[in-house]
Amino acid sequence: MQLWKLNKVPLLLTFVGLFLYWLFAYDLIRTEYTKLILLYSLLWIVFGLLLKYSKNNIKFLTGIAFLFRAIFILAIPNLSQDFYRFIWDGRMILEGLNPYLFTPESFIQNQKFPVVQAEELYSGMGQLNGSHFTNYPPMKQLCFVIAGLCSGHSILGSAFVLRLLIIAADFGTLYFGKRLLERLNLPVKNIFWYILNPFIIIELTGNLHFEGVMIFFLVWSLYLLHSGKWKLAAVVFALSISVKLIPLLFLPLLFWWFKANKSSEILKQVQHDDSPKVKHTIKNKNDISNAIDESKELLESALDDNKKTQIDIKKLIAFYGIVGMTTLILFAPFYSSEFVTNYAETVGLWFSNFEFNASVYYLAREIGYWFTGYNEIAIIGKILALVVFLFVVGLSLLKQQHTIKTLITHMLLAFAVYLFLSTTVHPWYIATLLILSVFTNYKFPIVWSFIIILSYLAYINLNSADKSENLWIITIEYVVVFTVFFWELFRKKPLINS
Repeated sequence: MQLWKLNKVPLLLTFVGLFLYWLFAYDLIRTEYTKLILLYSLLWIVFGLLLKYSKNNIKFLTGIAFLFRAIFILAIPNLSQDFYRFIWDGRMILEGLNPYLFTPESFIQNQKFPVVQAEELYSGMGQLNGSHFTNYPPMKQLCFVIAGLCSGHSILGSAFVLRLLIIAADFGTLYFGKRLLERLNLPVKNIFWYILNPFIIIELTGNLHFEGVMIFFLVWSLYLLHSGKWKLAAVVFALSISVKLIPLLFLPLLFWWFKANKSSEILKQVQHDDSPKVKHTIKNKNDISNAIDESKELLESALDDNKKTQIDIKKLIAFYGIVGMTTLILFAPFYSSEFVTNYAETVGLWFSNFEFNASVYYLAREIGYWFTGYNEIAIIGKILALVVFLFVVGLSLLKQQHTIKTLITHMLLAFAVYLFLSTTVHPWYIATLLILSVFTNYKFPIVWSFIIILSYLAYINLNSADKSENLWIITIEYVVVFTVFFWELFRKKPLINS
């Protein structure tokens, strides 16, 4: 009774949340648009109220975050078909076949069934997915193999195993995310904007998207980098790349991280009070004043050193070398000349063929229609990719990353620009942006993680004569996102203090 009296509102919200997640997992069809929006909005209200009433109760929020995930444990994803391909790839490897060399369609059309439940899996993934070579990196394939080993004859069983892996990764993200927030003197409760977010629970745990596993390795790597364990950080960073290729975008941003001076060590000494000058017993106000003055001297010395900084080329090359070698070793078991061709071709489709929920690209596409009368995605996609590359390189060379806070902020800005200029922006892509925002003062990814549900209404015309995306819905989404983004960028100026 005492527990109920002290936590009546949070417990009531938890029960409501459990019921809503159950409806989402087991009583929702993707085309039930009104129900989809209503449930998602109600879950966000519950989410906001839980953070309001229990923001300092870390254990309670952690418990309900994983309790909400447990609701999905026996559910078949209802907003994504990708998991069928995950199961297919894992079973292909267990049959001794290289999933990068064959499309599911090539087997089904020839009445060949290389894996258990081949026809059911192909039907589930759809013709678009089944007609292309897989582009899932090796660490992700390992997860598929584990699902095949544990449940090689049941789609639900395989989905259950994949879900457990994603939930385990979320535990890891929570652990290292909290520790990194503590090291950066940021509120630990910030991590729940990610862990407890309905968008993350539904898209990752519910729909079995492996951004969660990639994010776990990325956050772990950032924590190790901040701790000075850069060699291990490089290995873990490579593991992140080997789940999803997204972290490749962040590699240039590490250009200024490795310094040939001792300023970083001085800053750490001040932060942890380990400096010989700072480390002394404080007994009175004068001692406190002296300690502050001495800390300021050390910080000023560190900043002066930074102005004269030279990059430690050996460490930089070693870091990139470890990342590259680890990634190549992980890909090595699948290597062949045909694999390279197929993989490059499939990745290239995201810049020359596929389009979904885009913003700047759709404007460029309309301009292309005016001038040529055709969809110039093959040209526009490559130009936008080049613009992203130049932006990231420019950010890397012009803005020195003196601290992990600044580095993460630049990662967030780089990935935001990537998404703004992409031809394809699936909802789960926002997960990476959301976790990076936890360590900054930017809130637009949180807003986007709510409004992104509108992208599921993009094909509201699917059963009508006009099967194109509803551009009015996409316009609403991006008007909201860009408004918040530019307001934060130019009015609030939320770049975190270095």
